[in-house]
Parts: sequence; C-alpha cells; structure tokens
Amino acid sequence: MAREVKKPAKQRLPRKRALRHAAQGEPGDVSSVGKRVIPTEPAAVPLAIRPGSAVLDRIFAVVTERRDADPAVSHSARLLARGRTKIAQKFGEEAVECLIEAVAGNRDALIAESADVLYHLIVVWVDAGIGVEEIWAELKRREGISGVAEKASRARALPVAFGLDTTKTP
Repeated sequence: MAREVKKPAKQRLPRKRALRHAAQGEPGDVSSVGKRVIPTEPAAVPLAIRPGSAVLDRIFAVVTERRDADPAVSHSARLLARGRTKIAQKFGEEAVECLIEAVAGNRDALIAESADVLYHLIVVWVDAGIGVEEIWAELKRREGISGVAEKASRARALPVAFGLDTTKTP
C-alpha cells in the first residue's frame, strides 16, 4: 500500500529520475498531478515488469479505444475489423520475422520486430476480450515458480483434463 502526500512544486523530481525511483520502489515517485507517493511496503511486482508494463498498458488502452474507430484512419481498427483469423495471421507473421532476426543476430531489427510482436499480441488480447491486468496476474502467479515445475504441472493437468488416467501426455 502507498499513502499520498502533497509535494511542493519546487521539490519535484525530474520525470526520468522519478520514474527510476518508482521502478526501484523508492520514495520519490511523482505522478502527473504533482503528488509524491511514499511506498509503505515493498512492491509486489518484479522490477523487470514495471516500466515496460506501463508502456504496454498504454498501448493496450489505445488499441481498446480504437476498436470502434474508423478503419481508414486507424491501423488497430483495421486489424480488429478484419477478424480474429487475420489478426492471428498477422501476429504469426510478426513472430516469425522476430525469430528470423534473432537467429540472424540482427540486434536492432530484433528490437523493432519484438515491438511489432508485442503490439500485435495486444491486438490479439483486445480481440479476445482479455484484459492486460489478466496477463499481469498470470505472470505474477507464475513468479517464483521454476519454469521446469510450472511446465511439468501443465503437462500433468492436460491428460486429466481429457479424462485420461495417466500423467504422460498422449
């Protein structure tokens, strides 16, 4: 939990420094309304998710907002109007391009293609009616669980879901 405290304008931290402090869970987080947030307990979200998730949250909000926009003026609206099959196809194309750049070792192209993949994944979520907070909750649920253990738990659950009496995947 955090408590809000009015902060005089002359003590306001530069935006970049405030964001760094917020990402580190330190006092000094400055919101756009000029309040200082003083954390009263450690942040539950890992540092790696925080700054990037804010950008993804904003992109999610824009894509959601553009769902009903004119497809002639909005790329997001155009994708959403084309339907789930085309959205999935576009996401797959971007994912393949990302992997090609990764294998080729093209760092700058990999960064650009990764951004494309994230954007198109967000379009998939919006089309499916999945809220970004649901994705963050699932990541949080998995946090601290070994990837091997998490994957093994899914492998055991799959046969059970199909009524099979085995832990081996058919």
